[in-house]
Amino acid sequence: MPLTATRSARPRIRFDRNELAGAFGDLGTDLPLLIGIIAASGMDSAGVLIMFGLMQVFSGLWYGMPMPVQPLKAFAALVIAQKIPGRLIFGGGLAIGVSMLLLSVTGLIDALARLVPKPVVRGIQFGLALQLATLALKEYVPADGLPGYALAAAGFLVTVVLLGNRRWPAALVVLALGVAYGLVFKLDLATAQRAIGLHLPAWHVPATTDILTGAVLLALPQIPLSLGNSVLATRQVVQDYFPERSLTVRQISFTYALMNLVNPLLGGFPVCHGSGGMVGHYTFGGRTGGSVLIYGGLFLVLGLFFSQGFQQIVQIFPLPVLGVLLLFEALTLATLLRDITTHRSDLLVALLVGLLCAGLPYGYLVGLVVGTTVYYAMRRGWVGLGK
Repeated sequence: MPLTATRSARPRIRFDRNELAGAFGDLGTDLPLLIGIIAASGMDSAGVLIMFGLMQVFSGLWYGMPMPVQPLKAFAALVIAQKIPGRLIFGGGLAIGVSMLLLSVTGLIDALARLVPKPVVRGIQFGLALQLATLALKEYVPADGLPGYALAAAGFLVTVVLLGNRRWPAALVVLALGVAYGLVFKLDLATAQRAIGLHLPAWHVPATTDILTGAVLLALPQIPLSLGNSVLATRQVVQDYFPERSLTVRQISFTYALMNLVNPLLGGFPVCHGSGGMVGHYTFGGRTGGSVLIYGGLFLVLGLFFSQGFQQIVQIFPLPVLGVLLLFEALTLATLLRDITTHRSDLLVALLVGLLCAGLPYGYLVGLVVGTTVYYAMRRGWVGLGK
């Protein structure tokens, strides 16, 4: 059967071991951010986890593909570094939701998509790959010392051998290694017992001053990253992996906006879609919305029944295993460059953008602007880097 026919026959929602394995493809990115956000901001962990889970369920049902939902990364970095309180987080979340809704309904996001060339989008993905690989190798893999290195090495070998195996999905085997390690060396039954209990999110209505302050302090630094990675690069990954789905940047920015118009009202942290998350789900087996629904279900259970001990419970899962998952997500992102490697000038633009994104403050804004400028300058012969 032709590949296109096989792809067009995919169900929107499926639950099997491969969707289960794919569900954990973005765990290495999301989990540490959520832990850091809750610790720094004092936000109620029940609201953060429950709404994060609900947004995953919404995305999986809406798109019928492994369309991820992730915490806003630049937003989260500012919250963690400056210990910004929840009221400003909720205000900033509403501000970015309104901003993305305006870009969507006015069609400005379509104009931006036409302006930004493919090599710049590939460069944004490459920059994200560099950041994820650095995080995995510098912080996650060394986290548990010598035993952690041994665990990461075992997980890496298992993933290399089983990656793409539909019968024995690599992510499930690696996660089983991590769970076994945590149960043997880190489990604290007393802490787990204290954490059990039903908790629901609370209603929040941000004040106008909090919305305005959150917009300046949190939303503005986030928007360039969101435009580049959450919208443009995510649409490109959909075209790469699901060419039969004619998904537009306007559709992606619209659901991005909807999530952030609802999330802050019930104590959730602002979220986005993301190319790295989709690559992570896909790399480890996710092909339908089922992987995102399973992932969302995990956070719903944590939020409803274990949220008050969330930070302590998740500490039993070893960071080196998350580092292995994150590293393979980064490697898969980097390989997306292959479709422009035959054009020297396009590849140079992508590499330039990637280095700018990964290495500079506000790197995604700088990479987006500089990369697009250099691309069109080369096309007009103002800059000669060869073909």
